[in-house]
Amino acid sequence: MAVSAGLIGALIGLVLGIVEYRIVSGVVIAALRRTDRSTTQAERDDYERRIRWLKVALAVLMIGGTPVMGYVIGRTVFG
Repeated sequence: MAVSAGLIGALIGLVLGIVEYRIVSGVVIAALRRTDRSTTQAERDDYERRIRWLKVALAVLMIGGTPVMGYVIGRTVFG
């Protein structure tokens, strides 16, 4: 049973995407929280809601996109 080069590339891409997400989201979210100038609880809640949306967008792009790129590269380069 041979494993496709594309699937191996997708698996490597998934692992790299997860690592990339953890690093980038940690740095970006920490920087955003340091620069929070909210004065009321409503402003803080809105800021936290925006941070959650950013985390979702980063996860979709990094964890979702990197395996696709890994699959395409694996299929293209290694057949």
